[in-house]
Amino acid sequence: MKEEVVLVNQQGQAIGTMEKLEAHEKGLLHLAFSVLLYRNGKEEREFLLQKRAECKYHSKGKWSNTCCSHPRLHESIESAGERRLEEEIGITDVAANAFENLGWFIYQAELENGLSEHELDYILLANSPDVNFTINPEEVSDIQWWRESDIAKELEKNPTIFSVWFETVYSQTIQYLNKK
Repeated sequence: MKEEVVLVNQQGQAIGTMEKLEAHEKGLLHLAFSVLLYRNGKEEREFLLQKRAECKYHSKGKWSNTCCSHPRLHESIESAGERRLEEEIGITDVAANAFENLGWFIYQAELENGLSEHELDYILLANSPDVNFTINPEEVSDIQWWRESDIAKELEKNPTIFSVWFETVYSQTIQYLNKK
């Protein structure tokens, strides 16, 4: 089964669907979401990041948020986040109602292989200190908790080790958490 994405206009209203790879080849705006799980560590907050599998068709081998993907037609963003947590990293103990939806941002970036990301990306956040995970090797090559200070250092020194959307997801998350 080919996976489809929901095409949207600049206001986030659905205007159709398209096969996922074709939408990335054409650079068409479509719905996406980024899940970021965190916990309060002994010294500072920690975030669960995944390293994308080498077999992914873009951004392979890059560190990114806990999981990300695209909702299906008529699927809520939160339900899609719950589904992909299980599919990508085997997390079943974070329910859709545990997410704080931080809203969305639009970005466009040229990727390898002539592909383009043009997404209206929702950020889903959950405080999940005791999750168990088992990575799906077709999606993820590594997963680990990163301290907030380590992420900041790497974003400054080695930003190319992260996916193109991660810095925006992370900075908006930090702004939100610091206001709480």
